[in-house]
Amino acid sequence: MSDTGRRPVSLVVGIAMAAVLVLVAVVAPFFLTGAATGLTDQVRQGPSSLHWFGTDQFGRDILARALVATRLTLIMAVSATVLSVVFGVVVGGLAVLLPARPREAVLRCIDAFVAFPPFILALVIAAILGPGTWSAVTAIGVAGIPSFARLSSTMSASVITKDFVVTARLLDVRWPAIFSRHVLPNILGALLMVITSSFALTLLEISSLSFLGLGVQSPQFDYGRVLSEALATIYVQPWGAVAPSILLVYAGITSMLVGDGLGARLNPSSVVRRRPRPSRTAAQSPAHPDALMEVNNLSVSTPEGKVLVDSVSLSIAPGEVLGLVGESGSGKSTTAMAIARLLPEDLSVHASTLRLDDLDLLGEPSARRLATEIGLIYQDPGTTFNPALRMGPQLTETARVHLAKKRGEAERSMVAALADVQVRDADRRMRQYPHELSGGMLQRATIATAMLSNPKLVIADEPTTALDVTVQAQVLRQFRRINRESHTAMLFISHDIAVVTELCDRVLVMRHGKVVEELRAAALKAGDVSHPYTRQLLDATPAFVRVDPKRTET
Repeated sequence: MSDTGRRPVSLVVGIAMAAVLVLVAVVAPFFLTGAATGLTDQVRQGPSSLHWFGTDQFGRDILARALVATRLTLIMAVSATVLSVVFGVVVGGLAVLLPARPREAVLRCIDAFVAFPPFILALVIAAILGPGTWSAVTAIGVAGIPSFARLSSTMSASVITKDFVVTARLLDVRWPAIFSRHVLPNILGALLMVITSSFALTLLEISSLSFLGLGVQSPQFDYGRVLSEALATIYVQPWGAVAPSILLVYAGITSMLVGDGLGARLNPSSVVRRRPRPSRTAAQSPAHPDALMEVNNLSVSTPEGKVLVDSVSLSIAPGEVLGLVGESGSGKSTTAMAIARLLPEDLSVHASTLRLDDLDLLGEPSARRLATEIGLIYQDPGTTFNPALRMGPQLTETARVHLAKKRGEAERSMVAALADVQVRDADRRMRQYPHELSGGMLQRATIATAMLSNPKLVIADEPTTALDVTVQAQVLRQFRRINRESHTAMLFISHDIAVVTELCDRVLVMRHGKVVEELRAAALKAGDVSHPYTRQLLDATPAFVRVDPKRTET
């Protein structure tokens, strides 16, 4: 898939194959029923131009029987799937909305049924109900309910803690309405992927029951029934099982392709992507040959042609802190991620110059140089680290992978780096999980790991936005210390004018993907600006007036 705006190839192919299958199910019974059910004297004929897969012991065309069986097979599989999904989703989804004790009782019952293989449970139900078309549908459908109930309850549990659901419960909205309006729409996309994929298994189980004699009975026939009839002559007439087997495999592959395509369509981030390679536009003479970081005419656009960043040029001298300010959506983070080559593959990146010292970022720089020469500090420290892993392995990964340090050496270096950014008990923090650290500690840990490789450039993407005021001050002090002691160049992104004016040397103001003004931080702080948009940003910045507590009104 070249971009997220287009349908995944697997989805397109799956839908095309499904259309063919449905067409066969609709058309075949009208034209081939006679050949599929009529008795002739051409019994057990081999493949020929008249009978591509031969005839059975009653002279019936085997291919015609398989094609006609498609309609009943699909109807049964769809019916069983609908039964499993509807009852499973309702039971599982509503269970998590019950009070604690009833909820636990229902969930434990679901767990008990999930412990049994669905097909074994279906065999028991089919044996109780007796052979028959709808007995098989009921057996497979009921056997699939626990699996969908467990899936639905797990996904619903992650939704009911959201603020909009808590608010609905606070307003005494009835739980069926909460489920239908708030919970179900948020899990429907993931359920749809599972439903289409599990349809293939339902199809196989339906055919298996018929093959064993517990499903469709004569004179009706489905794939399983046709295969069962071919079993008696499998050694002397093996082609009798080929036609229904091909159609069964075809239907299963169709279902899996649709499910896989829906997964990629509904969740584009699950598709593994490469780093996009920026393309070089018309060459221009470098405007700042002595700059450490130089960007000329950087543009980023979507596959639909929407321009996210439009001809941005900037330069950062060694030891300089450059600020990027602007409202949300102005292109600040997109510019930074384009420099770090971390944009999604579907975005188009163009520039005439994009270099970090002697590293040409328009070429194919090694992963090692990118990882060690550019340090990244993200906005939300809570999402930066993997919650399933301890801090130590995550913090030392760059040192172990790209700096070729052994585990012990990397850990000692990281402990020292954490101590430098005022993280107390660094040894113990290395053994803890991310949730055991405060937001300020996580952000300082991010700063420490970004500085571990002594990068030439640090990109800080709104690193203080998710922190409270006191922690913001602590983090900003760490940035000042790093810049002063390491003489590291920084690209500091923020929409907080006060923070930018305190930390940065120069400031670029961005709006709608363009740089509208460049000025010194001191001029911005003094209000000496020329562009109306910069003036609007300054006017929108809260101003605090110190009140003398000794003065009282008379």
